Amino acid sequence: MWSGSSAPEIPEELRLLCMLHNIGATTPEKSLSLQEICDWTTMEISAVQSHLQNLTGLGYVGSTKTEGIDKYHVTLNGIRKVLSIYS
Repeated sequence: MWSGSSAPEIPEELRLLCMLHNIGATTPEKSLSLQEICDWTTMEISAVQSHLQNLTGLGYVGSTKTEGIDKYHVTLNGIRKVLSIYS
């Protein structure tokens, strides 16, 4: 069992995916804009953009456009990825 500083470090990209899942951005209707994600995560816009691009390429994040604004949500594969961390 891991404890303290010996626990493995979770990559920032995966932490972002977990945060999106935990705040409920799990359907196109609950998608969040880049700014909303930055506000929730306190991450820099450039880092969030980069991570979202990679996560989208992996099929873990989907995007939709609402009133001209790109919004992002965790896909079913992304939900599976997040849940696999806890098992």
